[in-house]
Amino acid sequence: MSEHPSTGDRDHADDPSRSRGSTDGPLEDELEDAIDRQLDEGVQRMGRGVVATAVTGFFGGSEVAFGVLALLAVYHETGSHLLAGIAFSLGFVALLLARSELFTEGFLIPVVTVAARRARFRSLLRLWGLTLLGNLLGGWVIMWLVVQAFPAYHSDLVDMGTHFVDAGLSLETFSLAVLAGAAITLMTRMQQGTDEMVAKIIAAVAIGFLLAGLQMFHSILDSLMAFGALHTGEAGFGYADWARWFSWTVLGNMVGGIGLVTLLRLVRSRDRVAAERERAAYDARG
Repeated sequence: MSEHPSTGDRDHADDPSRSRGSTDGPLEDELEDAIDRQLDEGVQRMGRGVVATAVTGFFGGSEVAFGVLALLAVYHETGSHLLAGIAFSLGFVALLLARSELFTEGFLIPVVTVAARRARFRSLLRLWGLTLLGNLLGGWVIMWLVVQAFPAYHSDLVDMGTHFVDAGLSLETFSLAVLAGAAITLMTRMQQGTDEMVAKIIAAVAIGFLLAGLQMFHSILDSLMAFGALHTGEAGFGYADWARWFSWTVLGNMVGGIGLVTLLRLVRSRDRVAAERERAAYDARG
């Protein structure tokens, strides 16, 4: 937080409504606290070594795969995508409690950290690349096990994987990817805005329901369904088809997560980010 109050703060020093915090009001104090948490976490996440980052990503992909297994079990019994979406939220709860990481969770905190010059852009690229590869590998492995263990789910996996990979590159599919990226970045914002674990879990369940229940296009979640379909040997598409779909979906996820949520968050907190940049410049000179 700022150590020196602005002129406006001094002019309102006698205002009781402004005496409850160090900024212009309680809401601003909460936003400042959220920025503090984001910067502290961002520095830690981008300060990990190569192996630690890749392993954290592997665990993230494998934990989401268990959410996919829960989704499959419920969908197989009910035929309802909405109920299956609630079951899938197990994957996001596991991510939260196990402190693993998804590639699409790197659109808010790491970008804000780089914008505040608390980390370098190359560290952001390393985080994204290693986490993405770890997610895909971890999910690929667990989905292979799921296919071997639950042959009754093969047809469901093929249907779901085909639904995404064969959807085509259109405004509709890109919009679904943009919404998915914005939704999971919103989940990050919601969880960073509170210290209450129950509230964090509610956010994970809500966003998990939206992504899986409404069949939004999420690059990691839907890739695991595609991998499961490919593992069955019954899919009507191949890895080249998946890669084409994946590239389109990743782009949409980034537009939604960075363009619709993160950039607006930076605009909202531009004064604080500017102060952090000045502090970083001063430390560099010193």
